[in-house]
Amino acid sequence: MDETWLYHYDPETKQQSMEWWHSSSPRPKKFQVQKSAGKVLTSIFWDQDSILLIDYLPKGQTINAEYYSSLLVQLKDILKEKCRRKVTKGVLFFHNAPAHPPYSLDLAPSDYHLFPGLKKQLKGRHFLSDTEDIAAAETWWNGQPSEFCF
Repeated sequence: MDETWLYHYDPETKQQSMEWWHSSSPRPKKFQVQKSAGKVLTSIFWDQDSILLIDYLPKGQTINAEYYSSLLVQLKDILKEKCRRKVTKGVLFFHNAPAHPPYSLDLAPSDYHLFPGLKKQLKGRHFLSDTEDIAAAETWWNGQPSEFCF
């Protein structure tokens, strides 16, 4: 399980904004652009076979013990339905926990596997609402091949 923010606007990467120009042409002016204030916290539970649960935190809500417990109940129900063989063998749950030696956030599988493609797809696009942002993310998740999770 891991979380990431989906921004309503996240500026283009340098590679996305590159333009061809002649060596004698003046360089185009680039303005400093910041991420938008609009954003959605996305929590993703996944295993080696598939994405099990994606949750988008409603605006104005915080993740507290009650909210997180309800996510774990949903996950338990999904595991019972989709992964009966895994539940009978026991379930190992890895949560991207706070850093402590020798743990490194750079080693979280979701940071180098799940999120980069999604972030690249959304970068440079403008969304007017959480709903538009979520719809774009869902379209990207649903377009991934079955072997995407590993």
